[in-house]
Parts: sequence; C-alpha cells; structure tokens
Amino acid sequence: MLPELHKVLDLLEGGFGSLGVLVVGDVMIDRYIVGDVERISPEAPVPVLRQVREYSRPGGAANVAMNLAGLGLKATLAGFVGDDAAGAELRSLLKDSGVDPSGLVDCGLPTIAKTRVVSRTQQLMRIDVESRNEHADGDCQALRAFATKAVSSVQAVILSDYAKGALTRSLCHAVIEAARSRGVPVLVDPKTRDFTKYSGATTISPNLNELSMATGVPPHQTDDLLQAGRDLLRSLEMDYLTVTMSEKGIRVLHADGKGEEIHSPSRAREVFDVSGAGDTVIATLAAGLAGGLQVGTAVDLANVAAGIVVAKLGTVPVAAHEIVAELTVSGGITSAEKVLDLDRAVARIDEWKESGETVVFTNGCFDLLHIGHVTLLEDCRRYGSKLVVAMNTDRSVSELKGPTRPIVGQNERTRVMAALGCVDMVVLFDEETPLELIRALKPNVLVKGGDYSVETVVGHEDVLAAGGRVEIVPTVEGFSTTNIVKKMTAGYAK
Repeated sequence: MLPELHKVLDLLEGGFGSLGVLVVGDVMIDRYIVGDVERISPEAPVPVLRQVREYSRPGGAANVAMNLAGLGLKATLAGFVGDDAAGAELRSLLKDSGVDPSGLVDCGLPTIAKTRVVSRTQQLMRIDVESRNEHADGDCQALRAFATKAVSSVQAVILSDYAKGALTRSLCHAVIEAARSRGVPVLVDPKTRDFTKYSGATTISPNLNELSMATGVPPHQTDDLLQAGRDLLRSLEMDYLTVTMSEKGIRVLHADGKGEEIHSPSRAREVFDVSGAGDTVIATLAAGLAGGLQVGTAVDLANVAAGIVVAKLGTVPVAAHEIVAELTVSGGITSAEKVLDLDRAVARIDEWKESGETVVFTNGCFDLLHIGHVTLLEDCRRYGSKLVVAMNTDRSVSELKGPTRPIVGQNERTRVMAALGCVDMVVLFDEETPLELIRALKPNVLVKGGDYSVETVVGHEDVLAAGGRVEIVPTVEGFSTTNIVKKMTAGYAK
C-alpha cells in the first residue's frame, strides 16, 4: 500500500495542475526507425530492415519535461537546441504535449539527435548527431539568465545532465543557489563522475554504475558502494541521495546518523526497454516533492511510474492515468479511498478509460446489504474491468422509500459498499434517478437488476448513443431490504 495514497490520488487527479517544475539540462530528440528483418544483405553481412514506420519523441531533459507534463504539472524546459529542422520539430513536439519550451536557447551547434533502428523489440543500431564543440559564452549566459529567473515561479527544479555540455559547473551552482535561497528543492540526474558540481542540491539520483564512477567502488559491491554514497553526502551538502538500483528498487541514503533510510522495492513487470526510466524517476520524484509528499511516498510513486515505462518500447513518458490505474486496482486502495465526489469520479473514470478499462455502472439505495445485492454486483463486474456503484443519498432514499428509511446512513452505506472487492468506486447522487450522474460519468456498460427491459432503464439512451450497452441481470428471489425489515419487526412483535 502506497503511503499517503489519498493525497497521491488527489495530486494525480488534478492537484498537480497548479504546480510548476523547471527542467534544465541536455535537450535532444529521439528518432525511431522500426521495421522487420527477414534477410541478410547480399552486399555485406548486415541485416536488411524493411521499414514499417518512423517517429520522433523528445529525449534527454526534454523527456523529463514530457513526464512532468504527463503527470499534469506545468513543465518549463531550458537547454540548447540548434537552429535546424530537428530543433523546430522538437519545439513542436513539446508544445503539443503541454511543455513550455521558452527556455530553449538557439545555439550555433546542431540539435542533439539519436536515431534508433529497431526490429520488433530488438535495437539494431543507434546513430547519434551531436557536436563536441563547447557552447558559446553568450549562449551559456542566456541559458543561465533564464534558468535563475524561472526558479522564482516553480515548486521544484530538475538538473538533467546527459554530459552533453549544457550543465556547466557555474550554471549548476547558480541555479542551485537561486533555488535553495527560495526553499525550492533541486533534484539532479547525473551523468558525470564529479558530483561536486551539484553541491547544495536537495538530492542526486544516480544509478549504481553512476555512483560507482563517482566513488570508485565497483557496482557489484553493493553494500560498500552504498556506504561510499553515505560518505560522499557529507562533502556535497545535500539532504539525501536517491539511488536507483534497477530490479532492486530505489534506496534513499543519508549521511551516517543524519536520517532514516528508505528502501522502495521495484514492482515486478516484464521489461521491454529501460530507455527513459531514469527520466521518469527524477520527474515523478520532483512532482511528488513539489506536491508536498513525504520523501518515502514520492520515492514509492517514482517506483510505480518507472515500472510502467520499462514495460513500453522506446522513450515514452508516463501519464497520470496510467499510475491511477495501477494504484486503483481492486483491493489496492482502502474503502474510504473508493468513495469519490463527482469531480474526482469523472477524472478517475477518464483515466481508467485512457488505460483501456471498461467501466460498468449500476445504482440503487443498498440500504441493508444482502445476498441479492452482492449477486447483482458480482454479475455487474463480469461485464467490465471497473465497477462504479451509484448510491442514493439519505434524502433521496427517504423520498423513494418513506420517512423511516434509510435504516443505515449514507456514510456507513458507502463505506460498506466500497469494502467489497468487486467494487472500484462509489458515488452518491441526490436526485430521484441517476440520469445526470450517468451523463457525467459516461460508463461503457449500464447494468440494472430485476424485471426491467433495456428501454425502461434510466440512462439507456445516453449509453447506447455513446456506443455502450445495457445489460439486465435477474435478481435473487426472496431477498430485499423490505423483507429483512419485516422479519425483524415480526420478531419484535412476538
């Protein structure tokens, strides 16, 4: 169970929208040529790729910004691009995804581009376009001026270093000083041996190989390597070290005696491609800290996000709806966290649908939960992957059933309903019928129990018009709240 889960879901379902993160670093574009290999070339002993498709995605620091945008944050990107077709394409891709590219400085060098040739899930070759020349002083000054000024309007800063020249020592120190003076956390994803250029940052997030290069301890000597990381923290003046350990998860290290250490184990998934996983970790971690999550919760959230992206092929950012779907599988959240108001219900259902879930809707008073109700709900769940139960409020129940009802109040009824494993969401409605709720939630399947026909089910026209369907399931004879009440009152009469 993820700590602070309710707060996490609040952030993922709209709360991140008010938060901004600045990403400064090495910007690039990732291109993919995908096809099938069926023969060897007669000209040379090399495979012949029959190209099927070609596409481009933002890479490097740009992919970090894409992950932030995918989580719903306002991401601002600062770095260098060339005055070329690749630079123009990259700006367009970023704008289309909601990333603010206003911090990109046009320089005299070409835009860094990596082209991967892929057959099925196997990468055959990578072609890099980049210059080894240093950036002009004027361009460096322009990047520094933008970054230090932008710090004042964000809730977190990420330094995404791919060792391509954007993050000079002077730039890192200037950004870190500007951010820390305002209480803004600074997170670093490093690619250099010398971590001192990041001194004063909140945390640095190396993998085991990167930490090994910085400390000189072999990566397979895990315990010694982690201790070397703790020792390194004293000189770096950082709050903690966030070490990504591949299949072993993420470890948060403090200098000896300076804080409680955290280990977040990885979530088992089939791994197709680790490209961009580090970008996702640093972006999600920064998002969590910007949203006020505890460090342990932010790390767990980053672990969930990383598990999602490694199951994809290529550099693909994570999306909020994917994490919500991962966290809200039946039994994965508490009953209280399944009871939502209308706005959050709409947001969560949208996220479920984007993740390919089929949403089933049913409704009722559900006053005294009995075997007839449970059978109905289990039948409903068979028609899809997510079940939403709409329940009448106490006022609405009294209007329908009389002043002596409900017997159980709405707060208790919703919690009991949400405790059922087959139920994924509970929403209250105050009207006589759930028509307006159905129109707002737009379920894929509408289910009603009893002697209804499709034409007599409230909301059937809207669901059918949207391409959904309506299902009628039989009720269990002899079971109803009214009959239970009659038995109880008859017993008292004796």
